[in-house]
Amino acid sequence: MKKVFAFFLAMSVFLLPLSIISTEKEVSLSNGLHYQLTQGPATQVDYFSYFPENPVLKQNVQIYQDVNLSTPLTIVAANTPLNLNRYLINDANIPVFELSNGGFISASYENILDDVILSQEPIEATFWVGKKAVFYTSPFVVGVKNSGQTVADFSNVTVSQKATTNHGTYYKVEGKGWIDESTLSENDNRMAHVQDILNEKYQNADISVYVKDLTSQDVAQINADKPMYSASITKLPILYYAQEKLDKNLVSLESQFKYNDKSMAYDGAYDTDGSGDMSKSPDDKDYSVEYLLKAVSQNSDNVASNLLGYYVDDKYDADYQTSISKAIGTNWDMVGRNSTAQQAGLMMEAIYYQNGTIIDYLSQTKFDNERISKDIDVQVAHKIGDAYDFRHDVAIVYTERPFILSIFTDHASYDDITAIANDVYGVLK
Repeated sequence: MKKVFAFFLAMSVFLLPLSIISTEKEVSLSNGLHYQLTQGPATQVDYFSYFPENPVLKQNVQIYQDVNLSTPLTIVAANTPLNLNRYLINDANIPVFELSNGGFISASYENILDDVILSQEPIEATFWVGKKAVFYTSPFVVGVKNSGQTVADFSNVTVSQKATTNHGTYYKVEGKGWIDESTLSENDNRMAHVQDILNEKYQNADISVYVKDLTSQDVAQINADKPMYSASITKLPILYYAQEKLDKNLVSLESQFKYNDKSMAYDGAYDTDGSGDMSKSPDDKDYSVEYLLKAVSQNSDNVASNLLGYYVDDKYDADYQTSISKAIGTNWDMVGRNSTAQQAGLMMEAIYYQNGTIIDYLSQTKFDNERISKDIDVQVAHKIGDAYDFRHDVAIVYTERPFILSIFTDHASYDDITAIANDVYGVLK
């Protein structure tokens, strides 16, 4: 408790005598009374007039053997807590503290900080912690200990109190303790953790990863702009443009198109002997847009993709290219099929914003027990791609804050893709 200087005048045990000689008569005043009579505003600013609650040295300070600070004893380091015994006024009219373990020190604000809580108020807010968050038993001042409580890295916490000390601003997390404001973020910072994981575990020239939080638009990536043969990932823009035609009522799910020779023979058409269950040779049958969309989305069917490309996507003409370029900001190579994890991620993001029927189809595929979706327990809309040693998967993962995950690999396994997906999902779920 702060004690004003008048308190010390009443406690003669704290004071030393001071003799003053006058030519008219001899007067004896205590050092304390003399100090009270002679101190000015500057003195009040420079020295303590009360016992500080939690005195701590601001800097390295000389400790003396005597109250008049004439005989050095030792030097005590900055940030050392002090245990004070008495408050005294010495012969030089300087306020001095006697230390409980011996020695004397000037009671100067220059030397000593009263390290206490300066303010405290209730508050309701949510923040995100960083790595290895530290919690204290109370707002931090010298002497306060770590509470020993922890939370998961980059998780969100709700705070109920705000306090300021000489060391900064601190927030109270119920059941955990007080945490330094400088270690908190007002925005979801989990993507920084994803980036750390990618940097630490997947620095490999044959792995490309692009991750995007669709709420914050934050991105983590590694080698995301490296071109690779995209295989069936190039069916994503085919699906996107077909959905666009559906949304504009230029075609319907019931529209029918014939599987014939010419529908398989144009630049960018897939080899009919590739993936899918449809007949490998033209059968002159009519197939609905709904059937074709499901076949491409769920089975990655090459024939169905060619039929959509020929009839619905206009053999990838100028209007098609303009639409795709507008959606992702770059052109897509429909013939060579070289693409990047970033382009594929942006294409899947464009499909997310369409929010059309193809998302339902991409969420129920024959490949759901492998790659990205294998171990994830929320909705995953994804498109796989395989050719030669290239294995890819691109997904919308419907967590509370949906995110895009695009993984391109060369000479990697399905399990490698699953491991990356699990690491990312473990942070963003």
